[in-house]
Amino acid sequence: MLVALVKLLALGLGLSIVGVVLWLVFALLRIVWVSAIQWRDLFSIDRWTEVLVTIGRSKLRTALTMISVSWGIFVLVALLGLGNGLDNGMKKNFARDATNGVWISANKTSQAYGGYDVGRKLMFENADYERARKVDGIEYIAGQHFIRGQRWGSSLVTKRGAKANSFSLDAVHPEAIRLQSHSIAAGRFITTGDIQQTRKAAVIGQTVSHFLFEGANPIGEWIEIGSVPFQVVGVFSDPGGAEEERRIYIPISTAQLAFNGGEKVGMLQFTVGDASPEETERIIEQVKGQLADRYNFDPNDRQAVRVQNNIEQFERFRKLFWMISAFIVVIGLGTLAAGVVGVSNIMMIAVKERTKEIGVRKALGATPNSIIFMIIQEAVFLTGVAGLFGLAAGVACTELIGYLELTDFIHNPAIDIKVGIGATLFLVVAGALAGYFPARAAAKVNPIHALRDQ
Repeated sequence: MLVALVKLLALGLGLSIVGVVLWLVFALLRIVWVSAIQWRDLFSIDRWTEVLVTIGRSKLRTALTMISVSWGIFVLVALLGLGNGLDNGMKKNFARDATNGVWISANKTSQAYGGYDVGRKLMFENADYERARKVDGIEYIAGQHFIRGQRWGSSLVTKRGAKANSFSLDAVHPEAIRLQSHSIAAGRFITTGDIQQTRKAAVIGQTVSHFLFEGANPIGEWIEIGSVPFQVVGVFSDPGGAEEERRIYIPISTAQLAFNGGEKVGMLQFTVGDASPEETERIIEQVKGQLADRYNFDPNDRQAVRVQNNIEQFERFRKLFWMISAFIVVIGLGTLAAGVVGVSNIMMIAVKERTKEIGVRKALGATPNSIIFMIIQEAVFLTGVAGLFGLAAGVACTELIGYLELTDFIHNPAIDIKVGIGATLFLVVAGALAGYFPARAAAKVNPIHALRDQ
């Protein structure tokens, strides 16, 4: 019984929505038809003068209504701008790493398995990198050696002459650049030849270059990393800024040899091309299965190897921000609708106050279409002017927020030109609808009754 009642209510709600939509479509078609008939009034100076005089009769009421419409469009534009800023901020943060990248790091086991106790520390080897390269679906793959055995501890004092500082040190394969947003500013990145010949080659960030070389060309020059000399072969830049450029890349084979790393690899990192989230998960499980077989840990042990899947995270954030954007649009349109209803109310009051005037017009030969167009023209003008003020204020607000850069989560909170055009068209349509219903009532005024009542 309850289910049937819910279905009946849902059906009734659906039919009501369809009825309202059809009613609005009919109203818009009637407005277009009337506008096509009365188009000459748009170019009549006398008509526009009359519009301004009519609106100016109730200055306070007109001002309050315009403020309501302006506030509605301001809220809509500002919220849309903030929504774009959040979306851009998310993309900027993900741009630091490949959005289709996966990072698998060695860690400690959290489950007893195969006769081994909990808390066993794992460490990959070069053979694991070679084995993972053969997994179907992996596009680019690189291994990373953790100097001193810790990912965040891979930093050594770097010297050149009297200058010395500690920078992040990444010992990787050449494909590692595919998982970053780096751009080579000078020279080159690490090559396969560097790996095979264990060359002492180093690729430094621009922050490192500015500190050690003070604007001089670093290519071909030598620096000391942990008392081991390396030759600078490249300089990179990164949109993440100076902090991301405080890094030095060296060949993984050289680091393993120079810093007593043996065959150890602390992390595998790879891209999966345009694979779907489901396909990416299959690839990850296959790589984890290889590692589990080799190091005898439970494949379902989430602590044994830690996985960072950018595809999954990006998709999760994308859905979240889509929901936020949809909520923003609903709130903005609701606020704007309240302003439009205010315009409709003021036009209804204006029609009531001008009953005698409308009766005289009809007595002198004015057609219902001309009466309807007169009211619609005033409503569109009122809504349009107020909306443009709100639109300008909303754009200025988003530009100010972008200029102040209050947080990294909001980046370039601007609205697209298409949004501005769409908002303008929406204002015209909303103003026309706001004026149509009072105009229809005005068109039905009986001139005899109107003059007699006055």
